[in-house]
Amino acid sequence: MADKEAGGSDTGPRETAPTSAYSSPARSLGDTGITPLSPSHVVNDADSNVSEQQTFLVVVAIDFGTTSSGYAYSFTKEPECIHVMRRWEGGDPGVSNQKTPTTILLTPERKFHSFGYAARDFYHDLDPNEAKQWLYLEKFKMKLHTTGDLTMDTDLTAANGKNVKALEIFAYALQYFKEQALKELSDQAGSDFENSDVRWVITVPAIWKQPAKQFMRQAAYQAGLASPENSEQLIIALEPEAASIYCRKLRLHQMIELSSKAAVNGYSSSDTVGAGFAQGDKYVVVDSGGGTVDLTVHQIRLPEGHLKELYKATGGPYGSLGVDYEFEKLLCKIFGEDFIEQFKIKRPAAWVDLMIAFESRKRAAAPDRTNPLNITLPFSFIDYYKKFRGHSVEHALRKSNVDFVKWSSQGMLRMSPDAMNALFKPTIDSIIEHLRDLFQKPEVSTVKFLFLVGGFAEAPLLQQAVQAAFGDKCRIIVPQDVGLTILKGAVLFGLDPTVIKVRRSPLTYGVGVLNRYVEGKHPPEKLLVKDGTRWCTDVFDKFISADQSVALGELIKRSYTPAKPSQLVIIINIYSSEHDDVSFITDPGVKKCGTLRLDLTGTSGTAVPPRREIQTLMQFGDTEIKATAIDIATSKSVKVGIDFLNY
Repeated sequence: MADKEAGGSDTGPRETAPTSAYSSPARSLGDTGITPLSPSHVVNDADSNVSEQQTFLVVVAIDFGTTSSGYAYSFTKEPECIHVMRRWEGGDPGVSNQKTPTTILLTPERKFHSFGYAARDFYHDLDPNEAKQWLYLEKFKMKLHTTGDLTMDTDLTAANGKNVKALEIFAYALQYFKEQALKELSDQAGSDFENSDVRWVITVPAIWKQPAKQFMRQAAYQAGLASPENSEQLIIALEPEAASIYCRKLRLHQMIELSSKAAVNGYSSSDTVGAGFAQGDKYVVVDSGGGTVDLTVHQIRLPEGHLKELYKATGGPYGSLGVDYEFEKLLCKIFGEDFIEQFKIKRPAAWVDLMIAFESRKRAAAPDRTNPLNITLPFSFIDYYKKFRGHSVEHALRKSNVDFVKWSSQGMLRMSPDAMNALFKPTIDSIIEHLRDLFQKPEVSTVKFLFLVGGFAEAPLLQQAVQAAFGDKCRIIVPQDVGLTILKGAVLFGLDPTVIKVRRSPLTYGVGVLNRYVEGKHPPEKLLVKDGTRWCTDVFDKFISADQSVALGELIKRSYTPAKPSQLVIIINIYSSEHDDVSFITDPGVKKCGTLRLDLTGTSGTAVPPRREIQTLMQFGDTEIKATAIDIATSKSVKVGIDFLNY
């Protein structure tokens, strides 16, 4: 890694690095320091820890998307049959309504009112003055991706400019889905379905940082889907992994291969590609949604068809929202940024209307389209613009000389196909660029298939761009129900969470320890002398490195001993970093994410060995991580889930 060259040696410019928020464990906590027992041993018990499987009657997966959301379920008795939720009331013309928009409305008293189409329609019908009191939120999931220092107190801003706690909004939304799903299940079964009968799966982008993934779990606990005591009931699944599980199961007629021109069910008669994957086949899943694009590389391992993650998930904020922002920029160019800002605040419902009109035209954009796309401007837009500027919308269009956008006499913005395609270009270019980088990696060079999934994958412009750029490297396949791929895959994952056997660790994990001070090796400012012993403080004792492969349920054990035999309490602090070359817990970018506190009192009567062994175990490979410390002499143990939000 490049960091080593950048002065990461033990003595060099480290002094200039910002001092970390954590002072030395030995200095700050009295005598609670620990030191590794030599030789320290690492044991991988991937099999010894098969968690006690609870039995659930049904698996319900919630795809909580940036622009639209939905749920699907399957009874554990008939796992082949995946039901996608009922159609929603009030769907948009020209947009399939198997999912509902991720929009939420709170009353002026900040109580939950409605979600999805219902929230949008109700908000829309409010009198503009009354609407200002209500809190309407849309596309709020992106906040979890873009907030660097996410906490339980992070705020979201509603359309009227007021702030609300993000955790509350996410909990309301999940609670809404919980109630909808339980109601539908009860109707189907003819009797009441209890929450305890359900295993919940919530999907999140793989590229989200750990705090955002944990935030989703906290919101789900608040919504009553599961509880910390019964955490097994809720699985946080990674969106591209879910898509990957679904793509693996696809049969020929369910795929559309972009390279075959004339196709029957997506395949020309001469082109019969073996439906199954072969052992060792590698494939990339490109999950392009509203907010983010997530890339993962998997390999099939037969006979069971387990999946192995070959390269850590990458991606970025290149979802279809990018196209909406470009449209907004275009409007600012024509009508002025000051007007658009004012219009959004003063006529929030009309702004939502305009974006809905754009959404359905956006879906009609295609590479070979020749006729223009008309976008209806709401009456209040035309009216408010005249009041604001003193001249007409038509005048603004003539004066702005923006190419390819005209005013039609029916009161519409008329965009040429080129103008519409230009709105897609920055986002699609980012995706292609990102894929190019990925294909440079040696692990990815022999990929056979590229699956294009997620809502944005429905865009013919994106399909064509991916085909043009990578069609000669691998086969590009779009599942037919591309927008529901993640949802269905998440249900399959909930039915069998062990299907993904090997993941890549997104972070480096370790604990803070004291080591014997070695002259010349350790920096002098880390020297601590206690009872005649020279210690080096703040040492990061690494359990696992970022990007290292870990098997599902893999346990890594280390043994420590109190730095001072008379200690009555041991505190083991767990730290993480995105870098893999970490030497000290004070290095830049190292964050504390857990504390194990072991009480050593009450053991004076028993014969305690002079070198007391404290075994620390970390379990990896799942989407979340657990740590345990055991006092070998007394068998006392403490457990902790890794926590990225509360430190």
